[in-house]
Amino acid sequence: MKKILFTALLSWSFLGFSQYNVPIASPRQKVEQQFSMTKISVDYSRPGVKGRKVFGELVPYGKVWRAGANSATKITFEQNVNFGGKDVMAGTYGLFVVPMEKEWKVILNKDANQWGAYTYDEKLNIAEVMVPVQKLGEKQEWFEVAVNPMDIHSAEIIIKWDMTKVVIPVKEAKPEVVTKIIDKLNEIKQIEKDAAPKK
Repeated sequence: MKKILFTALLSWSFLGFSQYNVPIASPRQKVEQQFSMTKISVDYSRPGVKGRKVFGELVPYGKVWRAGANSATKITFEQNVNFGGKDVMAGTYGLFVVPMEKEWKVILNKDANQWGAYTYDEKLNIAEVMVPVQKLGEKQEWFEVAVNPMDIHSAEIIIKWDMTKVVIPVKEAKPEVVTKIIDKLNEIKQIEKDAAPKK
């Protein structure tokens, strides 16, 4: 009986579930949010507070941090964006931060495929923005990165952990161009609708 049970569990493990068969301390998460005509996605690991003092100790002030755990946090923009006031081309980047008590430096780096920040090279930075630190009313136990839409042209990337929150505004790089494209697409849809046979 034990042999049958072991064989069944082993088979289950290799039938598409093997990527999640070992629990880890900082589980991986992928967030996708429709943005303008495309989407923004973030792939990161979520460490927990676990009774520790986070910012200023576990995550030292003034040093580059991977914004999560394990491999570096990756952020993908499928169209050109304005990231916190800096124009950024579509692509996948490493998301790093330099936390300080009252503000954070948020960094997009060309090298999105590194472990932690051990091989971080500031020469590969393509954008650096400063954002103020906000204090949360309740503790955020698990590190979280969220992408919240503000309207059809803008969104906010929100990073929360422990009692700390920062917000990075993201907008379309050239909203006037996007608006023209959307208007053209709507015009084509209306033409197709008008040309369709009436039921």
